[in-house]
Amino acid sequence: MSAQTATPSPTPSGDPAADGTAGPGWAVLGPGGIARRFLSQLPASTGTLVAVGSSSPERAQAFAGEAAEHGFADVRAGAYDAVLADAAVDAVYVSTVHTGHADLVLRALSAGKAVLCEKPLAPNHGTAMALVDAARQAGLPLVEAYMYRFHPQTAALLDLVRDGAVGEVTHVDASFAFRAGERSGRLFDVGTAGGGILDVGGYPVTMVAAVVQAATGTAVAEPVELTATGTLGPTGVDEWTVARLTYRDGTTASVRTGVRVQDENTVTVHGTRGRIVLTDPWTLSDDPTITVHTVDDDPRTLSFAGARPYALEADATTAALASGGVEAAQMTLDETLATARTLDRWRAAIGLRYPFEAETADIPTVSGRPLRVRDDAPMRYGEVPGVGKRMSRLVMGVDNQPDLAHASALFDMFVEQGGNVFDTGYIYGGGVLEGRLGRWIENRGIRDEVVVITKGAHTPYCDPESLTRQLLESLERQGTDHADVYMMHRDNPDVPVGEFVDVLDEHRRAGRIRVFGGSNWTPARFDEANAYAAANGRHGFEVLSNHFGLAEAYDVPWDGCEHATDPASKRWLEERQVPLLPWSSQARGFFTGRAAPEDTSDAELVRCYYSDANFERLRRARELGERYGVPATAIALAYVLHQPFPTFPLFGPRTIAEARSSMTGLSVELSPEQVAWLDLRA
Repeated sequence: MSAQTATPSPTPSGDPAADGTAGPGWAVLGPGGIARRFLSQLPASTGTLVAVGSSSPERAQAFAGEAAEHGFADVRAGAYDAVLADAAVDAVYVSTVHTGHADLVLRALSAGKAVLCEKPLAPNHGTAMALVDAARQAGLPLVEAYMYRFHPQTAALLDLVRDGAVGEVTHVDASFAFRAGERSGRLFDVGTAGGGILDVGGYPVTMVAAVVQAATGTAVAEPVELTATGTLGPTGVDEWTVARLTYRDGTTASVRTGVRVQDENTVTVHGTRGRIVLTDPWTLSDDPTITVHTVDDDPRTLSFAGARPYALEADATTAALASGGVEAAQMTLDETLATARTLDRWRAAIGLRYPFEAETADIPTVSGRPLRVRDDAPMRYGEVPGVGKRMSRLVMGVDNQPDLAHASALFDMFVEQGGNVFDTGYIYGGGVLEGRLGRWIENRGIRDEVVVITKGAHTPYCDPESLTRQLLESLERQGTDHADVYMMHRDNPDVPVGEFVDVLDEHRRAGRIRVFGGSNWTPARFDEANAYAAANGRHGFEVLSNHFGLAEAYDVPWDGCEHATDPASKRWLEERQVPLLPWSSQARGFFTGRAAPEDTSDAELVRCYYSDANFERLRRARELGERYGVPATAIALAYVLHQPFPTFPLFGPRTIAEARSSMTGLSVELSPEQVAWLDLRA
């Protein structure tokens, strides 16, 4: 075997900088075992430890004493709040148990500190999403401390992959598993999110993702398929599990983790011309190595002696702070979110959900503080007569939330931004999503403040009897006694319209519905319903929810749908001033950059929206967006909000970031002339 040595860049000293200024001041929050490893390498960084915070004064004092042994004198020990208020602290290292991360991360960001947080950033994607959003809003660095990502060995591996050292990557095998002596402590406690997946399973997951990213040139790689098997132990945590991953480019991976089975804890990257082996990818001893085996050459070994990964991750965090960034390039926030989603899926595949995130759990806000509308909330409001509450002009669709923790974080953000209207349906998620919304509302105690749109009577159960049965079941799922707005999800022209009006009127008079209308009803059928209501002393239809947006629809995505994008429907809406709750107002991605005349890969997008006129609308939206400094999607939303009839557009963000992107449209003011120009009428 031939040997080749790769010498890492010198790590900076912890002494004051050459110009005489002191380096960044660090605080450790949670002085446990991993914090001691961080402390042992911090002298190799540009920073200095100035404080340690703990819920235990004794532990804080003991850690401060240990810091002196590493050259950090006069380290202040105190409670978390005192440490975060210390002006000498520029950055904090959060190293408490998993379930303690969120509170300290938010408090640190609020105090203006950069944050290096031990993995996992949070027990689930919903909480991680809220923390990432907080960092981005604060404009402060938040770095998930997968310290191996900052080691030169990892950088060299990714360079080898990019350079095609073993040809095209086809499969990655990665493991991190160990055998704990006893089933006790945090690792075996469901209350602190114990088990292998969250403790060390993120290492192989993030390594595989990094390899796929390097091989494909993508910024974030996330498996498109994930299957897993495993064993849950007597305390309820995962003790051994194997997952099989497939990525969009076809690369596969096998990842293993556990806390009761010792594994080899290696990484092997298989390619079309050989393999790359890391025998010490995670703990990173004094001299970790990479061995490259190819069909062309004898095996060669690269050595990476002397690097201090904990010091390197600390310096990456403070470098981001100095540059005004919110992340480190070695482990970006989008990668952190993708990892959290993958770990959620891995746990779900083996049936592991912690009690504190169950569908019946009382999940608090991530901050732990009561939910309230922010003073700087951008929301616009309107009214629908009969509802009895002002309504946010944007309506959150309840159809993209995979679990209660995720839904809670997303819904909380919507309310903080002034949103209060939620749209759900009897068929969404087989009823699970209605129940999830109801549980969140109960947890927050805000039923009187929100407006819930409930939909039912979907094909093939679109008849008066099914409508009643589904309405009562929806109310039971939601844990409420009324729907603020009830809409038939489809129409059934085979049923005389008066039969629908009669049953809806009956439920309204009984207090189970405050306002009703139709989703995917034609204007003619809507008029027929109201003519019957007027002639027979019934309440009529008061709201309509059809597809409407800047792009004219030439077809609809699902059978039974109706659009209102044609000129005749627009005139009807303006004449009657019927409140419209449009769905797919951004044309299912037409304005996001997915659509181009030469790209016909999305057959549905082509069928529904491709035309010269719509591409001209897209061009104009982009042009106006550049003028306002917002994306074309924001202009498309602003177009809907500025119609000459009441509109309350539905949107279905999957993440907080998507929600914020859509909400930029709330800041855009359009004149009637601009609205007409966007719609090619001027």
